[in-house]
Amino acid sequence: MADPKGFINVSRQTPTRRPIDVRIQDWKEVYEPQEFGVLQKQASRCMDCGIPFCHQGCPLGNLIPEWNDLIWRGEKKEAIARLHATNNFPEFTGRLCPAPCETACVVGVNGDPVTIKQVELRTIEEAFDYGDVNPLPPDRLSGKTVAVIGSGPSGLAAAQQLTRAGHTVAVYERAEKVGGLLRYGIPEFKMEKQIVDRRITQMEGEGTRFRSGVNVGVDITGQQLRAKYDAVVLAVGATNWRDINVPGRDLKGIYQAMEFLPWGNKQALNEISGEPPINTHGKAVIILGGGDTGADCLGTSIRQGAASVTQLEIMPRPTEERPSAQPWPTYPMIYRVSSAHEEGGERLYAVSTEEFLGDENGNLRAIKLSEVEFKKESGKFEKVPGSEKELKADFVFLAMGFVGPEKSELLQQLEVEFDERGNIKRDENFATNIDGVFVAGDAGRGQSLIVWAIAEGRSAAAAVDTYLVGETQLPSPIEPTARPLMV
Repeated sequence: MADPKGFINVSRQTPTRRPIDVRIQDWKEVYEPQEFGVLQKQASRCMDCGIPFCHQGCPLGNLIPEWNDLIWRGEKKEAIARLHATNNFPEFTGRLCPAPCETACVVGVNGDPVTIKQVELRTIEEAFDYGDVNPLPPDRLSGKTVAVIGSGPSGLAAAQQLTRAGHTVAVYERAEKVGGLLRYGIPEFKMEKQIVDRRITQMEGEGTRFRSGVNVGVDITGQQLRAKYDAVVLAVGATNWRDINVPGRDLKGIYQAMEFLPWGNKQALNEISGEPPINTHGKAVIILGGGDTGADCLGTSIRQGAASVTQLEIMPRPTEERPSAQPWPTYPMIYRVSSAHEEGGERLYAVSTEEFLGDENGNLRAIKLSEVEFKKESGKFEKVPGSEKELKADFVFLAMGFVGPEKSELLQQLEVEFDERGNIKRDENFATNIDGVFVAGDAGRGQSLIVWAIAEGRSAAAAVDTYLVGETQLPSPIEPTARPLMV
C-alpha cells in the first residue's frame, strides 16, 4: 500500500492546462508538466483496496494499485514493468481514455478519485525519457505468418502481441501513414503524433512489418491475402459514419467530422502547403454531436480561427452529479468540460436539426433547428412548438458517431458474416465464419473506447496464437461478449 492516510491527507490534483490564449495559438498538447513529487503524492492516495473496483472499470485489467504504490516509492522501472504487463500503449490511454477506472475508484465513493490516468501517463513518459522502453523481439520465430488489417490501437496491440509470440506479422494500412484514427482522427493538441511514431519504431525493432498506403481488397485481394498468410486479423475499425437525413444535406459546406479532422492534423504537422481544403478561418461553424469527436472539431476550428463555433446535442444537458440510474462504480453520463470547451464556442442541448439552408449557389448559409423534449409515452424526442430558430452556418460538421465497419471490397471478398448491429460476426475466440480470419476492436464490438480496442487486440492475439500453434501464453483480458461501461 502507498501512504495509509494518503487519501485523507492529500487532495486530488491534476496537471495544469496551458493558458487558453497561449495554447490556441499552436497545436501542441494542452497540459503543462507536473512535478514528479506532486505525482507521487497523488499516487499515495490509492487505498490498495481489498477489492479494487478500478480493475472492474478497466477492460485491460491494469494492476492499478500496484503501480500506484511503486510510483509513490519512486520505483519507476518496476512501475512501468507492471503497467506494460497489461497495457501495450499506456501513452495512448493515458491521454485519450475517459478513465472508467477513476469513476470506479473506491476513494470516489464519497470523495475525489485517485488521478489514475495521470499516474499511468507519467509512468510511461518517465520510462521513455530514461530509455526504459526498448524493443522486445522474440527468442525464436514460429514460422507462422499473420496479416493485421488496420493500424489503429486494436490492430497495433494484436500485432505487437503476435510478433512477441514469434510470428511474422505484417500490418496493412490504407492511409499514407500508420496509426489509424490515432493519427488522423485525434487532434494534435490531444496527442502529438510523435507519440505514435516512437511506439511504431519500437514495434519495428521487434520485427513487426508495416505496409502503409495499401488498400487491402483493391491493391491486394482477400484471396491473395489468405494465400499468403496463415491467419488474418481484421482490425478495420467502425468507420461507417452516421449521417443525417434532412432537407439541404447536399449543400456545400456540410462534412463528416472525419472528413475535416485529418486536414487539421496535416495542417498542424505542416504536411500540406497552403491552407487546408476545409478551413474554418473566419467562418461560422456548427457541430452536430456533443461527444469527444465534436469537441475535437471544436478545438480544431478554434485553432484555425473560426469566427464562431456552436456544438449541438439532441440530449438534454447532463447533470453535474451522478444520476441515480448510474451509481458507482459505473461510468456516469455527467456534464464534462474538455480543454476544447474551455477555449470557446457554445453548447446547445435538447435541440434537433430540421433543415440546412443554402444560398442561390448551393452553399450552406444557415441551419434551422428546434428544441425537443423526450416523451416517455412515445419513446421519442418531440418538437417543442414555436421553438424553431436559425443559426448562421458556413460549415456544419457531423460528429454523430459510427455504425459499424465499412462494407469494403475486402470484407466482401473474404465473405465474412455480419451481426444484427452491422459488425463483423465472431465467436468466443474472436474468429469469423471464415477459417483463419479473426476480428478485433470496433469492427467486431462496435464503436467503443481506445482501452477496449487495446484489450480486444490483446485478446484476439491470444486466440490467433492458439489457432496457429495449439496453445498460447499470451494474456486474454476480455471475452468478446463483454460490454463496455460506456460506448
